Amino acid sequence: MDFANLTEFDTEALTSLMVLYGGKIVLAIVIFIVGRMAAKWGVSIVSKLMIKANVDPTLKGFACNILFALSMALVVIAALSQVGVETTSLAAVIAAAGLAIGLALQGSLSNFAAGVLIILFRPFKAGDYIEAAGTGGTVQSITIFTTTLTTPDNREVVVPNSNITSDVIINYSAKETRRIDLIIGVSYDDNIQKVKETLEEVVNADERVLKDPEPVIAVLELADSSVNFVVRPWVNTPDYWNTRFDLMAAIKMKFDEVGIEIPFPQQVMHMRNEEAENDNKKSDKSKKVA
Repeated sequence: MDFANLTEFDTEALTSLMVLYGGKIVLAIVIFIVGRMAAKWGVSIVSKLMIKANVDPTLKGFACNILFALSMALVVIAALSQVGVETTSLAAVIAAAGLAIGLALQGSLSNFAAGVLIILFRPFKAGDYIEAAGTGGTVQSITIFTTTLTTPDNREVVVPNSNITSDVIINYSAKETRRIDLIIGVSYDDNIQKVKETLEEVVNADERVLKDPEPVIAVLELADSSVNFVVRPWVNTPDYWNTRFDLMAAIKMKFDEVGIEIPFPQQVMHMRNEEAENDNKKSDKSKKVA
């Protein structure tokens, strides 16, 4: 065997391959390096824009990672296409894998989309007291997939974000002030004007009650066992529950002091004496016969 000729042949073949593919390989490497730098630069710009827009850090980090991954996927496909790799089938495989993963993680993706909406539109924030998805509590944290609440009795409730966005959200902390709604029943024997003045005295004595808007105190209805007054003072949201509890206690004590009665439900019962009624009927019949 002529090894010299074989070596000469291999050298010529290698040279031919280098001439044929060398430029393409170099171009693919340049595309990869430049594309990676461009992807980082683009992600950096998006990150700065999100910071200026006060986007939640959790969403910012996740969005930047997704953007970088998608950009690098495009860069890799572009680089491989330069060296003759068939990228059409590769893209089809990636798309099929993405579809399969999407179907498998359908519930998680739904929670993710809901989490993005919550973070973007901010119907509530950490520290707010809300009612949503059949539960209520103070918001402790908002993540991409779940929201964590702490109930008034100190239980931790983790709610999927999709459950929150698909239901009514009541945010009790969204406004600076709240109105307290009380219904106070008094006896029909009590003087209405005296009751109203007494309620006004109790409400105005509490410094937490706001002067603007003014409290509303009026007769609400003439119920079965009582005359019901509505008492509606406004307070700062953090003072809501303490003021409500204190007003209820103060009204009861003031009513006791001035002699206003808070009636309990009652019914008037009429007793029938059947024996006496039967005797009266017999007597009436006897008189008619006579």
